Amino acid sequence: MTSTTLFYIIIAIIIVNFIIDKILDALNAKHFNDEVPLELQDVYDETEYKKSQAYKKTNYKFGLLTSTFSIVLTLAFLVFDGFEFIDNIARNYSENSIVIALIFFGIIMIGSDILSTPFSYYKTFFIEERFGFNKTTKKIFVMDKIKGWLLMAVLGGGILALIIWLYQFYGENFWLYAWALISVFTIIMNMFYAKLIVPLFNKQTPLEAGELRDNISNYANSVGFKLNKIFVIDGSKRSTKANAYFSGFGSEKRVTLYDTLINDLEDEEIVAVLAHEVGHYKKKHIVFNLIASVLLTGLTLYILSIFISNPLLSKALSVKIPSFHIGLIAFGLLYSPISEVTSLIMNWFSRTFEYQADNYVKNTYKAQPLITSLKKLSKNSLSNLTPHKAYVFMHYSHPTLLDRVKNLKVKS
Repeated sequence: MTSTTLFYIIIAIIIVNFIIDKILDALNAKHFNDEVPLELQDVYDETEYKKSQAYKKTNYKFGLLTSTFSIVLTLAFLVFDGFEFIDNIARNYSENSIVIALIFFGIIMIGSDILSTPFSYYKTFFIEERFGFNKTTKKIFVMDKIKGWLLMAVLGGGILALIIWLYQFYGENFWLYAWALISVFTIIMNMFYAKLIVPLFNKQTPLEAGELRDNISNYANSVGFKLNKIFVIDGSKRSTKANAYFSGFGSEKRVTLYDTLINDLEDEEIVAVLAHEVGHYKKKHIVFNLIASVLLTGLTLYILSIFISNPLLSKALSVKIPSFHIGLIAFGLLYSPISEVTSLIMNWFSRTFEYQADNYVKNTYKAQPLITSLKKLSKNSLSNLTPHKAYVFMHYSHPTLLDRVKNLKVKS
């Protein structure tokens, strides 16, 4: 195979992925005006439903614009040897391959972020603002960007530097050591993300003593779930949308409730949402996802180790001097079809796990409060109640609201 052939394969992969995504988006958009299923007719009144339709259509059109801009920019970068241009800039500052790689990716990441910032700004301060979701100030928006860049530089840059060093030291066997490194990092992030990363962006406070905390504690005790760490996060500083999540394991496990969730739901509904999260823990879904992530990382690194030394990867991107960082870019583009397949598999598992966690709520608490909470959360986020099945299959990590409600109404 020649570098030219590989170049055209990369172009074909990008274009085919784009076409498939746009077809799925269009199919999904055709269902925006579908009649709401009988089981969900209490989610919206007529005015709210029209608002949800307008929100979906606005996001669809905006997504079409941003994705088209992205693919045009990517193709132009490939056709006009953009990677070689950035590589030459990086090589002007150092002869050390690690430093060159860090400068190269730094330029790529920051440049990409700068180009996408106007779209992100418009999405936040025009679309989300128009539909009543946005609570982000311009100061928070800018600070989030700066903090994101710093995290990328420290964590992303540090891991990249170590991986390149391992490649230089161990050659094609580097993947084993890189796998161990990333696995340890993944486990640490799973355990301490709420302690290390979240405080950089949000304020977390322990859920105050009172009826809600007592109800949560009583439920946790009833299912033998030791839960001392219940936190409230100030999600309302950015959006009116609500959420809750479970993080950590062992002594570090905690439940985090958005303040918007507490404001939107009744206590019984909040306990039902928490019971769902406990269900994920009890059913070992968190452990499964962690192990799957580690295994997929190992598989990716192993395949990378087979191809990374081949100069064809760099030449396919018109870069004359073969290097690890250019090979990594080319590999990432070529690997995307495999990544799509693994993503489909993981989404299937995720949807299955959601049903299992919902069933756990039915068996250990009550189904009705979870049903009403899901409906309220869908209403408050103007969710799509009638998505296309193909779109759900390809993109949804959760079952649709209709499917979840039907499942919850079935007696165990």
